[in-house]
Amino acid sequence: MKLPVSIYPDPVLRLRAEPIGEFGPEMQQLVTDMVETMYEDDGVGLAAPQVGKGLRLITVDPTGPKERKGLMVLVNPEIMEREGEVESEEGCLSVPDFKCAIRRSHRIRVRALDRDGAPVEFEALDYQAVIIQHEVDHLNGVLILDHASRLKRGIYDKKVRKLQRQREKGES
Repeated sequence: MKLPVSIYPDPVLRLRAEPIGEFGPEMQQLVTDMVETMYEDDGVGLAAPQVGKGLRLITVDPTGPKERKGLMVLVNPEIMEREGEVESEEGCLSVPDFKCAIRRSHRIRVRALDRDGAPVEFEALDYQAVIIQHEVDHLNGVLILDHASRLKRGIYDKKVRKLQRQREKGES
């Protein structure tokens, strides 16, 4: 089932997610729903806080959303090593109509659990590394807005406040 994506400034996006210790049916369903949501919204990554769940769970597919050949489910991911630097323009399902250039590590070493609780450790490079770093940021309450210049963020915040006022007037 496709889940609603939390949109900035939803407070859930600013919370530090909690580690997952149980891999039962509820967590498996959340994984399935997150993958469906990520693909239906044309994303290449999704973190549980983006769907209102304060859990350390991410889905990543650098081939998505069209090919769907590289799906990874990472539970309690940790970035163990970082190397190099790459700059790329990023967008985010939770921060619509906003993009900014962000510098991230070119190579990372990741340790996590898979959806069944088995340990995994691997190296990610370039685009895959950028996606994982972006999603791990979400688990720590960090958004792409936090990487933007003060001016660019201020303009976006003003736009969001204006949209909120318009919605409030429309609901009255």
